[in-house]
Order: sequence, then structure tokens, then C-alpha cells
Amino acid sequence: MITVGQQFPDFNLDACVSREKGKEFSSVSYSEIQKQKKWLVIFFWPKDFTFVCPTEIKGFNEKFSEFRDRDAVLVGGSTDTRNVHLAWRNSHADLKDLKFPMVADHAKTLTTALGILTGPEQVALRATFIVDPEGIIRWVNINDLDVGRNVDETIRVLDALQTDELCPCNWQKGEEVLHP
Repeated sequence: MITVGQQFPDFNLDACVSREKGKEFSSVSYSEIQKQKKWLVIFFWPKDFTFVCPTEIKGFNEKFSEFRDRDAVLVGGSTDTRNVHLAWRNSHADLKDLKFPMVADHAKTLTTALGILTGPEQVALRATFIVDPEGIIRWVNINDLDVGRNVDETIRVLDALQTDELCPCNWQKGEEVLHP
């Protein structure tokens, strides 16, 4: 599995970006994100039309402005197709108004490069990556397929990483950092 300190792999994937007729799909390219010199927060879920996944997607969507305010691009995805993403968004109330793209890694190129596929179906683990503007992975979090992740913890870690200081256990934005 790719991990902290390594370069995040390049990708160019189809994505469901809207429910508006004629504007449902676009591509999302990591090289385009890097040109913005922003942080990347990318998270994966196992499969569309499941039960834990929409709770996480909804959680990230509710905090979208907090990621944007921290100069972070938020992207979510699975190994389902862009059409499956659109069908799920159209059928699930919590997914109708997403503010971030749902990338479709149906060929499993990115999830394979990241080393996050699991089980006989080779679905993505509940993996979250925080990548700095230079393309270096600074944080990885992997949850069991049955347990949803904590979006607030992702924001807390992003805040800590952006201080470029030593942050103690349970550090929160605005608190003192360590000065050894």
C-alpha cells in the first residue's frame, strides 16, 4: 500500500459531477489539481448503493466548505462507473446535491496504484489520503469496510499538517503547538 511520504500517483478519471442534464460528467485529473497548488483530500468507499458509504459521503459534503476554506480540493470515489454514481445520486436523497466530484475508477488503475483493493470483488477499502501541494502523501487513514470514518478527524489532521509544526495528541486548530 502506498503511504505517508510517497508521491501520490497521477490519475485522470471520469467523474459524476452534477445531476443537471448534459452536465453530469467530467474528468478529474490530478495534474490539474496540482496546478492549483492546493492540498488534495481524496477518499474512497467500497461500492455505491450500500449503507455505510452514503453516511460518509454526506458527512464530507456537509463539511465541503471547511475543506475549501483550507485550500483543499475534495474528491470522493469508488470502483463503480460514472453512470452508477449518477444513478445512486439520483436515487439517494443525501447524495443529490454533492459539491465534490465522485470519481469512477472502474478500471481500478488508481485504487491498484494506491494498494487499497480488498476481497474477492476487489472493492476499495474505506481509505482517505491527504496530499500536500507538492504531491506528497501526508496522511492515510484506512477503515474496515463495516466502519465509517470520522470527517472531523480528517479536518483536524489537515489543520495540523498545514501548521507545519509539531502538534500533540488531540491537538485542535488554535491550540498551542509543541516548541521543543
